[in-house]
Amino acid sequence: MKESLIAEFRSIVGKENVLTSSEALKAYSYDGTTNWIREPDVVVFPTTASQVSAVLKIANKEKIPVTPRGGGTNVSGGSVPWLGGVALVMTKMNKIVRIDKENLTATVEPGVVLQDLTLRIAKDRLFFPPDPQSFLGATLGGIISENGGGPACVKYGVTKQYILGIEVVLPTGEIVNLGGRTLKNVVGYDLLHIFISAEGTLGVITKAELKLLPIPPVKKTIMAVYDDVAAAGESVYRVLENGVIPDKIELLDNWVINRIEEMMPIGLPKDADAVLLFECDGISEAVAKESEQIAETTKKYGAREVRIAKDDEDAAKYWMARKAGFAAVYGKAKTVFAEDVTVPRGKIPDLINKCKELAKKYDVEIIVLGHAGDGNLHPAILTDINNKDHYDRSVKAMHEIIEGAVELGGVLSGEHGIGLEKQKFFDKVTDPVVVNMMKGIKSLLDPNNIMNPGKIWD
Repeated sequence: MKESLIAEFRSIVGKENVLTSSEALKAYSYDGTTNWIREPDVVVFPTTASQVSAVLKIANKEKIPVTPRGGGTNVSGGSVPWLGGVALVMTKMNKIVRIDKENLTATVEPGVVLQDLTLRIAKDRLFFPPDPQSFLGATLGGIISENGGGPACVKYGVTKQYILGIEVVLPTGEIVNLGGRTLKNVVGYDLLHIFISAEGTLGVITKAELKLLPIPPVKKTIMAVYDDVAAAGESVYRVLENGVIPDKIELLDNWVINRIEEMMPIGLPKDADAVLLFECDGISEAVAKESEQIAETTKKYGAREVRIAKDDEDAAKYWMARKAGFAAVYGKAKTVFAEDVTVPRGKIPDLINKCKELAKKYDVEIIVLGHAGDGNLHPAILTDINNKDHYDRSVKAMHEIIEGAVELGGVLSGEHGIGLEKQKFFDKVTDPVVVNMMKGIKSLLDPNNIMNPGKIWD
């Protein structure tokens, strides 16, 4: 990149907000995994929407790639600057602008970390339901761009259901506002939701209006223990078909259980093939009744034991175990393929059995955990990129997991996005007319293809 352009960026955002050192370029060359690494030419930290606009106008004129980035916790390569150019890091735009208790909304900048928002609105007994496991570092701009989910979306849904409006800077530099601050808004085309899940390929979100909910007065955690992980998968839809909708249903297999017990012993059943963690929330009478019904149903459909958390401290241990699951996985191998596929809930046992078959077929370790309540599982394959034979077998297993999920009526991604990881599958399983519609929207909004190029499709 020409030094004159870097000087222009410095004049826009300030010298301290433009980085070009080799250390900085390396730091912003990868995401939450190390599967994809590509350095930007420059790292830019804007602090206002007008600065973002000015940077994009230059980039658009010079046809320089721009990769928006938040906390970099995504695991699909979405925030990797694949074609170089500008890594536009939004973490300094981190103000919680307004909390409106009367209308249950919050106005935030994109660099606000989810955990910081959660702690702030909890003071007003409010919560933002989307809760991806990367909440300690994930920023709202990235969560919106990936349409993040998390355990609580069984009952509450995913991010797109909690975004009332956004301020977004288009690739050509225009600043536009989409949606609003009201719960109902039917004014022309619903352009707001085009930017949700767009993975930063259509523009840069600089502000968002979020819908909040009151914190339920009571919560109860239930753990069901199984000798067969597929039976655990069946229990998920059996509970739901009996009319109980917990806010969370999470699955941990035997491998994860034992790794957690090694790291932080909390009394999980190490001989179990799997456990399901349920959380019910609401008024006291309803939670008590739902907890009883979950215990009865899970026992009926294969649980050998059901434990109901004695108190909040006991429940917190179970959920800490779930949160530690991916840390356990990533700590046990040089290379990890952490998949993100979603199937209809009734097909969860089939997907689990498919993973078991592939583990034997390719002689690799496949771990299963994830958001079982909405059919979004995260099979993880442990391998080593330096061991070519094992790595190649792991790649084949990964591909067959994805293909198997689609054959079961599922989709490529539930919350991680397409990014760089699943491009080869995207065209295979998506209607060509739909792909062309998406590309048409991309061409209309980003005629010079500067926004996060190389993502979603090649």
